[in-house]
Amino acid sequence: MVSSDRTSISVRQAAASDVKRISALDVSNTTDYVWQMELREEDAQIKVVFQRIHLPRSIELDNQNTIDDLETNLIKHALVLVAESAGKLHGFLIVDRGTTQNAAVITDFAVERTMRRRGIAAAMLVTVREWAMRAGLHRLIIVTQSRNYPAICFCRRNGYAYCGYNDSYYSNQDIALFFSMKLR
Repeated sequence: MVSSDRTSISVRQAAASDVKRISALDVSNTTDYVWQMELREEDAQIKVVFQRIHLPRSIELDNQNTIDDLETNLIKHALVLVAESAGKLHGFLIVDRGTTQNAAVITDFAVERTMRRRGIAAAMLVTVREWAMRAGLHRLIIVTQSRNYPAICFCRRNGYAYCGYNDSYYSNQDIALFFSMKLR
């Protein structure tokens, strides 16, 4: 699919044999910031404000539920990509088809901790963008938790704009933030 010159990374569709390799990745991450939501309901208005808040201490972000879900449901996703070099897996990206907006929805992505900031996630975004355009889709949407500040920064750095939230999206009550990019 796509090969990144910076790290000789190739991006391809995942196979069932990749699930155990994905599970072995260290995709742990920490953050010192969150996007905190404030909701104000007044007579004729509802105001929702997201504000970057510096936390008193770093928090650990968890991707294990996604990896566990991937193991049992690999075929239910529209597309699962992996990034690798020299036979070693370095990251993954999960895509589902949006039901209402003729969109591809990136529900999760991660890069191995020691391989970050080498263009791996960006290479996976290029591949999913090409796939979505070939499929005739008009928009890419990335979903991330409001507390995953590194992912929020990554989305914005790569041209994705904030387009909404859902405070009932995750079972752990985290707020889901949506970032989108038009393809056409």
